[in-house]
Amino acid sequence: MYVIASPDEYLAITGAGVKSVKITKSAWVWPFQRCQRFSIQPHDYSMNLQAMTREKLQFLLPVVFTVGPNVTKESNAPNPHHDPEHPEADHGDSLLQYAMLLAEGEAKKGVSRSQHIENIVKGIIEGETRVLVSSMTMEEIFQEREEFKRRIFRNIQSELGQFGLKIYNANVKELRDAPQSSYFESLSRKAHEGAINQARIDVAEAQRRGNVGEAQRQGEQNREIAKINAETAVQKTERDSERAEAEATLATRKTVFNRDVNIAQIEATRATESRDEELRREVETKRAHTELERLRASDVVKATIAREAKQQAADAKLYEEQAKANAALFAEQKAADAHAYKLRIQAEAQYLAAAKEAEAQLLRQQKEAAGLSAMAGAYADLSKALGGPAGLIQYMMIEKGVYTDLARANADAVRGLNPKMTIWNTGSQAGHEGNNGEGPSGGMGGVESIRNMYQMLPPLMSTINEQTGITLPEWQFGKLASQISDRETTGKQIGGINGQK
Repeated sequence: MYVIASPDEYLAITGAGVKSVKITKSAWVWPFQRCQRFSIQPHDYSMNLQAMTREKLQFLLPVVFTVGPNVTKESNAPNPHHDPEHPEADHGDSLLQYAMLLAEGEAKKGVSRSQHIENIVKGIIEGETRVLVSSMTMEEIFQEREEFKRRIFRNIQSELGQFGLKIYNANVKELRDAPQSSYFESLSRKAHEGAINQARIDVAEAQRRGNVGEAQRQGEQNREIAKINAETAVQKTERDSERAEAEATLATRKTVFNRDVNIAQIEATRATESRDEELRREVETKRAHTELERLRASDVVKATIAREAKQQAADAKLYEEQAKANAALFAEQKAADAHAYKLRIQAEAQYLAAAKEAEAQLLRQQKEAAGLSAMAGAYADLSKALGGPAGLIQYMMIEKGVYTDLARANADAVRGLNPKMTIWNTGSQAGHEGNNGEGPSGGMGGVESIRNMYQMLPPLMSTINEQTGITLPEWQFGKLASQISDRETTGKQIGGINGQK
């Protein structure tokens, strides 16, 4: 009977004509021969190994191995776990070894072939892994993960090779804590807390950089705005200065024109008045001559004596009238000249005053414009130098005279009180003023000091009476100053006392 195996199967033939076992994909099975099919498909073996490191640290090592029979002597597929320093053994009889392993499993009762192979594979994997882990530290396992994986693969493959098995894939999962152990949990918590703390530090550093950058940008913006405002103020001050200068020039020219017009008007008025006076004088003279001729014509028949008398009287009157007219004319001419001179002087004074005032106004405005231009650029530096806006405000109050105005207002508040002060002299000069030049020896001798004290009381009482309206008793403080006699006031000698005058 001709038997053909499936693509994932091989045939194991024993019996007549076969020395040991014949492995093939197809063959004639003759009588007295036995044919057994076996699969060459790999199987996955997952285990959760509990191992202990060299530091006596227990942990769980989850691993998954894909193991199957080695069907070829040499494989053309790349093997990532191949170690060039430890070449693999010749697998020419791998299928034969695998078939004998299956036959051994069938010989055991109660155990299937797959269960038998699984027990062998898991035993080899668990033993080799524990041996390898016990020779390494936990730090070496973490840092040399790939080397750890290659060593496991190499050690296990060397043991499985004698059964015709091959490791097609080995996967070592993440290490986990063994029961009643928290080593990896503590490491994870430590790494987690470190990451959180580092994240907080990074966030704080980013916030600090953001705040500093924002403050820098805000400062640059404020400086640019202040610079633009200062330039605008300087340009505005220059325009105001130019406008003020033009207005001052216009006012000066208007003043000159008005002066010339006023002088011309005054000169014309004075010339008209002078001509009018001259014509009036001529009219009066002609009138007088006409009157004289009329009188002469009317009185020609009168006597020569009367005519001569009247002629003398008329001559005298004419002379007197002429003298009065000349005097009046001279006086009016002098008054007109004085008035014209006074007006001319006043016009010149007003012109000079207006010109000086215009020049002073122009100079003041130029100085103010220059000062404003300088102050516009210096206010920022002055504020920094004085310690801030408060110092600048105090400086401006002193500069603008605010404290002086406050002192002046306080003085005006007490100005209406009108205090009255009375000063009198009780010395030696007070007693000698009415003594007609007599020396001190002509006085009252030893009673000089008593008299001075007595002379002090009346002015004092008068001052108290004027300021308060209170009159003190005479018997206690003496008389008022207005009630004192000449003898008491001046100390002058009276007849019959201390000698006769």
